[in-house]
Amino acid sequence: MSQTRVAVVGSANMDLVAMAPSLPRPGETMLGTDFVMVPGGKGANQAIAAVRAGASCAFLGAIGSDAFGVTLRARITAAGVDTGHLRVVYGTSGVALVLVNAQGENAIVVTPGANDTLVGLTDEELATVRGADVLVAQLEIPVQTVTAAALAARAAGTRVVLNAAPARDLPPELLDAVDLLIVNEGEAHAFTGRGREEPRALLDLVPRAVLTLGDAGAWYVDREGVEVHVPAVQVDVVDSTAAGDAFTAALAVGWGEGRDVVDAVRWAAAAGAACVRKLGASVALPQRSEIDALYSPG
Repeated sequence: MSQTRVAVVGSANMDLVAMAPSLPRPGETMLGTDFVMVPGGKGANQAIAAVRAGASCAFLGAIGSDAFGVTLRARITAAGVDTGHLRVVYGTSGVALVLVNAQGENAIVVTPGANDTLVGLTDEELATVRGADVLVAQLEIPVQTVTAAALAARAAGTRVVLNAAPARDLPPELLDAVDLLIVNEGEAHAFTGRGREEPRALLDLVPRAVLTLGDAGAWYVDREGVEVHVPAVQVDVVDSTAAGDAFTAALAVGWGEGRDVVDAVRWAAAAGAACVRKLGASVALPQRSEIDALYSPG
């Protein structure tokens, strides 16, 4: 089996993660129990997760000229991701303030910083997209950049996986280029007005879709009439911060390797479960052996 080539276009943030017994209410100050500072951002997380799942991965993103940017580049590169197209712009890097309670639930505030400057993809960046087996994108960067990458991928026969988070207005030309859409229940409701009760509503937008539901598993649907519920893998939850990123990357890698898409969703569910057992974002992303250990075919 040849190694899947993944291109990820997306955000890179420094995650400042604090653990506390509960999430504070407005105006409340409480003592936390732990703190970590780790690279994050959906783009960087999914790039690192793709490498750990067994793919080769090039990351198209932007970091600031601050100390966080230096650390982000070093950490993402050390994870085995190709950062040759990681731009450095004057100013601050993206930062995410993450609060995690004792049940693994989180609340997150993201300041985009350099991520908002990722516009105008170069010929070299577009060539990287065209040379990949799968393009993975999210919506923490300008939508016009995601659209340009997706159109280049579609023209080259590269599969396009869009994790449409956070939910934003999407131009029709972007949706027309998407092969597989991944959303959670809140995002699905924002796009269709429907939640878990009607995952097929997403097929008005794209030919294939996955609706993730946390510990309730995920639904896969497509325009060929397939509708399959994939149960969640039951593990002890420590931190759910990057579970969706582990899921998205593993699904893209598995599908790119030639797995049936439903089987790729099952493998992705194992990746999400492996991720939530650890604190932090990129540091919790699972290795392929950890995914395989939890994977169960249908």
